[in-house]
Amino acid sequence: MIPDLPRGFTPSFLTKQLQQNGYLPLDGTVHTVSASNIGDGTGMMAEIAKLDLQYKGNQGSAPPSLIAKFASQNPTNREIATAYNLYERETRFLSELDPLTDVQTPVTYLSALDGDRFLILMEDLTDYDVGSQVVGATLSESELAIDQLVKLHAPFWGKVDSIDWVPHIANSYHADNMQSLASVGAGGLIEKFGDYLTPLYLEHQASFLERLPELQAGMDEAPITLCHGDYRMENLLYGNQPHQNDATVIDWQGPLRARGMNDVALFLGQSTQTDVRRSHEQALIDRYASGLKDAGIDAGDSMELWNEYLYSLLYNWVYVTVVAGTLDTSNATAFAWMAQMVARQSAVTEDLALFDQL
Repeated sequence: MIPDLPRGFTPSFLTKQLQQNGYLPLDGTVHTVSASNIGDGTGMMAEIAKLDLQYKGNQGSAPPSLIAKFASQNPTNREIATAYNLYERETRFLSELDPLTDVQTPVTYLSALDGDRFLILMEDLTDYDVGSQVVGATLSESELAIDQLVKLHAPFWGKVDSIDWVPHIANSYHADNMQSLASVGAGGLIEKFGDYLTPLYLEHQASFLERLPELQAGMDEAPITLCHGDYRMENLLYGNQPHQNDATVIDWQGPLRARGMNDVALFLGQSTQTDVRRSHEQALIDRYASGLKDAGIDAGDSMELWNEYLYSLLYNWVYVTVVAGTLDTSNATAFAWMAQMVARQSAVTEDLALFDQL
């Protein structure tokens, strides 16, 4: 049973969880817990807290601090998260699928689901640099992000039938929810972020929404793989010391079965700095293809990959419409990163004439 959080982070509760999962010896206990909220406005569907722990007795391998992730306290965001099964998808990814990949993730001490409540206790990597969606990804940060996608996509390339609890990007509850929320968010996107939107979106919004099921079907054509589904800067941590991993991927609430380019285009189109993307997007796509080739996967020739990239960029207007159009933007940090997401997606739309595909 997951208690009401954050007040449920008591010494007795954490002692029990760490002991049951083999991290704290039975002759040791958590003596004190100090919780502080972090990540305000960056993670919309969950709350994130840092827990500083002090122990009595034998501490064993138990960590001095943890990062706790639990259900959003915002009713609207929590309702959306429940509709998309985001909490189930994250807890099951960490327990079932993460061990099958080489993608770098924090150590998970607990991953539990209880109705519309969930709790993940993970390694404290607050000494890493959290990617900034507002600032955007540099070339080196984008390269590291692409490398992690190769490690995620390669093991599941064309091998996703067995993970039937992960929704397809088309013809699934995820697809239905994206369609309905895009219709709901279309007006809100214009109202809240009209200053950042390209006029091309305003011109083509109706036809884009009408053709959304068709676009989803294209993103679900074989070969498909396991995608992160929300691959953006705030969901990557970058090491800044020689002993630290170059990049660590977090926030696994949205895994999908889809074309791998979905993740690539989402990152390059909405997180990579626009001038970096303009100068290096072909090289970054080539880096992705080369990494897959090294893993024994032929992702297609250069023209096929470029066309898939354009198609994925067009489809990713749905993420802009749903996220910026429906989620709470009263938090200044949230508004700032969403504004940059809209602005970058608008720029790539103009640069590459994305709506010509409709």
